Amino acid sequence: MNFTIEEMKEADWQQVSEIYAAGIKTKIATFQNEVPSWEEWDKGHSLNCRFVARSGEQILGWAALSPVSSRCVYAGVGEVSIYIGDKYRGIGVGTTLLNHLVRCSEEKGYWTIQAGIIKENLTSRSLHKKCGFREIGYRERLGRMDTGKWHDVILMERRSTLTGNES
Repeated sequence: MNFTIEEMKEADWQQVSEIYAAGIKTKIATFQNEVPSWEEWDKGHSLNCRFVARSGEQILGWAALSPVSSRCVYAGVGEVSIYIGDKYRGIGVGTTLLNHLVRCSEEKGYWTIQAGIIKENLTSRSLHKKCGFREIGYRERLGRMDTGKWHDVILMERRSTLTGNES
């Protein structure tokens, strides 16, 4: 399947939110239990490094960075969100999107991008490893789903090699 990676726009929100809602329903993609409004989502994510994978008018998946802190010393650290539509998994959309997000983050001066992934989400953990992330630890029983089930969260990070921060 042919697709392009483009900057996410507000007009993409309907399809982006549908993909996000499908992720929420899995109960292993996020601790969110409902999709926020565009305005709420927009405020919580970095203005740069937000992308969609698109084939024609169809959005196949999306990826974005969120700041990890408002403190200036963490300006180069971002947290990854990535969601792929059910029908578009396993065909390279996630790898292409995440690699594009990595390149963008480095161009924008991020020295670390990180992800907190629910332990049972083996597909996401594998995708992140494939794109240069490493597991650095876990947080036990960090979050509870609306079903009452507690989950451990695997911490993964990718350090930029462009910022002189290889060690």
